Parts: sequence; C-alpha cells; structure tokens
Amino acid sequence: MADADDPLALLDALLARARAAGADAADAVALDGTTLSAAQRLGEPERLERSESVDLGLRVFVGKRSAVASTSDRKPDALDALVERVMAMARSVPEDPHAGIAEAAQLVRTWPDLDLADGHEPDAEALVALADAAEAAARGVPGVTNSEGAEAQFTRTRIALAATNGFAGGYTATGSSVAVSVIAGEGTAMETDFAYTSATHGEDLEAAEAVGRRAGERAVKSLGSRKIDTARVPVVFDPRVANGFLRTLAGAISGPSIARGTSFLQEKLGERVFAPGITIVDDPHLRRGRRSKPFDAEGLPTGRRELIADGRLTTWLLDLRSARQLGLEPTGHAGRGTTSPPSPGASNLYMARGERDPAALMADIRQGFYVTRMMGHGTNMVTGDYSRGATGFWIENGEIAYPVSEVTVAGNLIDMFANTTPANDLEMRFGVDAPTLRIEGMTVAGK
Repeated sequence: MADADDPLALLDALLARARAAGADAADAVALDGTTLSAAQRLGEPERLERSESVDLGLRVFVGKRSAVASTSDRKPDALDALVERVMAMARSVPEDPHAGIAEAAQLVRTWPDLDLADGHEPDAEALVALADAAEAAARGVPGVTNSEGAEAQFTRTRIALAATNGFAGGYTATGSSVAVSVIAGEGTAMETDFAYTSATHGEDLEAAEAVGRRAGERAVKSLGSRKIDTARVPVVFDPRVANGFLRTLAGAISGPSIARGTSFLQEKLGERVFAPGITIVDDPHLRRGRRSKPFDAEGLPTGRRELIADGRLTTWLLDLRSARQLGLEPTGHAGRGTTSPPSPGASNLYMARGERDPAALMADIRQGFYVTRMMGHGTNMVTGDYSRGATGFWIENGEIAYPVSEVTVAGNLIDMFANTTPANDLEMRFGVDAPTLRIEGMTVAGK
C-alpha cells in the first residue's frame, strides 16, 4: 500500500484499484486540511480550536456512466470498500453522453509557482493576540457599547489530483484572517457592524487594530437610521457589497447554466452587457491570490481571461462536461471537492478600477442611496430580476446625509449592468473584488 502521507502515491494506488475493479477511467482528489482559530468576546477568550481533516474523493467511469464517492479513512480496507461502493453506484446510474475525463493532449504539464503557501504557521498565542487587538480597537471607538466578538484564523490545505489519463499534480494553499463585529448604541437604538481582513500569507493581512477601528466606526456611523420614501434614484454600492455583482455574473455565465438555458445572459455572448470601458478579469495566476490555482480540477491549464472586455461578454466558464454540452473548448475553470464531480467557477475575479474616486462618483447625485450592507437572496438568474434588502446612507447633493435602514433596492440585472460605473478604489482583498459602483435608475423601496 502507498504511504498515506504521500497523497499522489496514495491516489495512484487508488486509481489502480479502480481500474482493477473494472473502471474504464477514473480520477481522484485528496484534501488534507488544518485549521487553527482563536475567538474572544469582551476581552476574554471564548474559543480556541485546532482541527485536522483528511478527505479522499474518487470518481469512476464505466462507459458513459459515472459516480463519485468519498471517505476520510485511508486504511487499505476502507479504500477497498470505497472502490466497491463507487463502482456499484456507477453501474446503476443512467449514461451521460458528455461524461469523461480529459484527453491526454488537453492536460497541463507544467504550472507556475504562485506562492500560495505561507511558510509560517502562527501559534495559538499569536492568533489570540490578533483577535484581542482587533476587538480592543473596535471597543475603543466612542459610541461602541458591546461586542459580538473577534476571531483570528489560519488554515492550511494540501491539494492533490490524479487521473488515469496520466495527470498528477498537487499544491498547498494557506489562508489567514481576522474578523470583528461590535454593537453601538443602547436600548432600541443599536446598530451592529463588522470588518475583516484575509490574505494567503499572514504578513499581508491588514493590521488587526485598523480592522477593529473600521468595524467600530461603521457601527457608530449607522446610529440614528431613518426611513425613506420609495424613489427611483442612483444607487452607490460600497466595495464590500459591490463584489456580489461579480459573483452573480460568474453564476450567470457558468457553463451548466448556459447549457440548461437558465441564465439571463444566455443570448449575450459577444455582446455588450456592461458600459463601454468596463473590464472584468478572472486571473487564477495572481501570486498569493486568495483563489489562485496553478491548474484546474480536471488537470487543465488555467490562465488570465477578460470575461468582460470593453463592456462585452467574451466567454462562458466551462468545465469539460459543460464544454461538451455546448460544443466548445473547456476554459480551465473546473473546481471540485471530494463529494461531487467537477463544476465550473471563477478564481480571482475583479472589476478593473474606473477613473473617478468615490466622492467624484457621487458628486452630481442630488438624491441617492449608498449601500453598505445587503440582506436576503432576491436574484432571479433566469430573468435577471433583482431585489434585496439593504442598509446604508442617504445621499443628498453629492454628500452622505444620514443613515437609513429597512430599504429594498430593485432592478433588472440587464439594465443594472449596462448602467454601472466603477470608481477607482479597487483593492484586491478577498478573491472577488470590485471598486465602489454606481448604478443608475434603481428603485429604492422604503416606507
């Protein structure tokens, strides 16, 4: 039996077992993870945890039938049982004409070092100190009256992928984060807000004190919120909520959605869907990127793509199966865990910055709404209709006037995308990033 500490050797042995059991083809993925986290509230330790996980997923093909099964047990008898179980599943499911692993000629053979693994793993004391610093700074903001707590976390994941087509590769990725949430005000006049920072390497984190101050200032600034009348006005989205539109775009151009005919953008390939000049990029090769990856989950090459170029939609996000359904070439966007087959998705996704700063972007707005938080899930991916709860600030004569709450913002994403203007304040923080965005002519429903 292969050494379980060598994931590629383990996967090679597992694939050999699958072939011996009658699989025509197979691929397997191993994920080994470590998470260390420290949480505290009101200056006292609340939780200190360390967890380790090992997961193994096997996908087999019997003709055009396929199945996936997983296990966290890597002992020989458990692997035998895994192969037996997944082979039985594959023989009992319907055929899928689009199923199958990559051809050898499609595989990537070399890939870049993206510096995704932090060589320094913080100890528990260091994480406790980060959480303490963030919460102390937040509680130190005048007007903050309580805390929902702060947490600092470190994760390390070792990823290995192998298939019977000859692909074998792996890499390690780490992540560090600090988050804090506090309450301002008293009695019925209270507001909660939060802030966080995350990075692949701990040294790239924003200072914990700065994160805490931002959370406290946001909560205090929201005190005294008012109701507003329903109006049709320009809406400005803070970067921490503006990136949600990029996630929606990625879902709308995902190959399976296009193949099923369930996307509001399914007829828009090659057409202008954003204003001229807008560029949206997917770049899996960003060094130290939060969602970077040297190859995709099917062993295909990855690379930078402008999904939106000068406002035009240039591509779908395709894995092998959806590419075959659409009669196109895969784009290297497959991702997967251990319990399901690959599916396409974006990596480091961002909208390029515009020309004006946020203040200039708002300067000519006589009446408008600045959104800082959103609630609910009100997006119809078939029609593009959009309606979500929001809180933020009313804009009067180009300036932030007062906080507002219990508001719904609504529109249709086709119109919203076409009427979007980005500011110049893009920061690459979270893996899906956008600058401040202004969208014309949205309905803001209030009292």
